[in-house]
Amino acid sequence: MLLSVLDQSTIVTGRSADQSIRESMALAQACEAWGYHRYWVAEHHNSQSQAGTAPEILMAALAATTSRIRIGSAGVMLPHYAALKVAEQFRVLEAIAPGRIDMGLGRAPGSDGLTAHALNPNANQAADLFPAQVRDLLAWVSGSELVERHPFRSVVAQPVGPSSPEPWILGSSDYGAQVAAHFGLPYCFAHFITDGSGCAEAIDTYCTLYKPSARFPEPIPAITVWAMAAETAEEAERHFLPRAIWRLGRDRGVYAPLPSAEEAARATLSEMDRARLEQIRARAIYGTPDVVARKLRSLAQECGVGEIAMLTTLHDPEARRRSYQLIAEEFSLTTNRKAA
Repeated sequence: MLLSVLDQSTIVTGRSADQSIRESMALAQACEAWGYHRYWVAEHHNSQSQAGTAPEILMAALAATTSRIRIGSAGVMLPHYAALKVAEQFRVLEAIAPGRIDMGLGRAPGSDGLTAHALNPNANQAADLFPAQVRDLLAWVSGSELVERHPFRSVVAQPVGPSSPEPWILGSSDYGAQVAAHFGLPYCFAHFITDGSGCAEAIDTYCTLYKPSARFPEPIPAITVWAMAAETAEEAERHFLPRAIWRLGRDRGVYAPLPSAEEAARATLSEMDRARLEQIRARAIYGTPDVVARKLRSLAQECGVGEIAMLTTLHDPEARRRSYQLIAEEFSLTTNRKAA
């Protein structure tokens, strides 16, 4: 099973948001050394929780400071942009790191309605045209021709080169699964958003409807999960609580910085909060490395995927790095990579 990383450049209490970007850069280099397959960065806007607003820019920095690990977007929220501009950005990224760029595409706004309108006043209409945008983007980014009688058929996305980014469709419903299947593209389900609800169904829809493409003759399904490992169960619980408290706020539409373990321990919780907390705890993937590995393998088998990307949001950057290291060691990622 392949293991990869999803990074939202999480904003935490007590540190400015710009530090989150630099922590992402340091973590990518470490995860490359530990043997992870991909490092994907997210796109969110007008959020007090995530600093990753421009994945294509962060990807350039990550690509320039790593040498092996694949670098990708998870994802570019396509309705905000013109397909040509996205194609040009990813053609440049491919020139920076040939053969290592993943172009993950999403349809969701990654923000509130007002911010989506500020990014693109026609965002609602663009969302309805998502499949057509994907069609045009795939042609431009691969250097192939657009469809017959397309008004921009003579336009070329530069810089043209011998390789092209690997496109992915991302989603948390079966809509993205259907789009990915239609175009014959890899598909990644956001398990961490839905707590797994609809995951197996979306993957099944994708594989059942899949239309083989020249580049991807077989379906390539993956999932992204929230996961965290620590040396002991007690330490894992301590680092998990801030994420759970943050999740309680998210469920109410509050996107705040991630609290520290000390702040989370002082949180005042109602009986309803405590009940919800137990639900979150029961579904979460965290604990000692062997426990996390067992849950990841079980989930991969349940969903029928060969790759899992892990999102680990912790207040302590060293605990976060250690989590990825412990899981890599449990799966022998470095040893497996060298053997391959």
